[in-house]
Amino acid sequence: MLVIRLLRIGKINQPVFKIVVTDKRNPPRGGVFVEDVGFLNSGKKERALKVERIKYWLSVGAKPSDTIYNMLVSEKIIDDKKIPLQKKSKKKEEEKAPEAPTAAKPAEEKPKEEVKEPPVVEKPIEEKPVEPPKVEEVPQEKAPEAETKTE
Repeated sequence: MLVIRLLRIGKINQPVFKIVVTDKRNPPRGGVFVEDVGFLNSGKKERALKVERIKYWLSVGAKPSDTIYNMLVSEKIIDDKKIPLQKKSKKKEEEKAPEAPTAAKPAEEKPKEEVKEPPVVEKPIEEKPVEPPKVEEVPQEKAPEAETKTE
């Protein structure tokens, strides 16, 4: 499967990327690529894209990575919405999610009065001292002494 993705070629702390079409199984750093279709210098905010070649590879079936997809949307090569690259935490999604709509209550319904029961009074339990169980002593048989032979 072909994919359009970034290939880093810059120095340490000076990233520069080539935009390449490559097989998905090839390593993202180095490796062989099919075609170079642009470059991105994120430090100087420079980018150059070969629009015709990118459109060709997309028509053939190459899939862009999320970053490249968002770049193509911002350059208006693809007409669609950007993909959110940062994942949302589940806690925030649950808070923002609207609750399931409940069944509509009729306006004429009156709240029921609660019936209060008298509190139950419990009697304190009398504690008796616990005596340890009696243990009978069992007489032990003496083991026969081993005979020592001397030669």
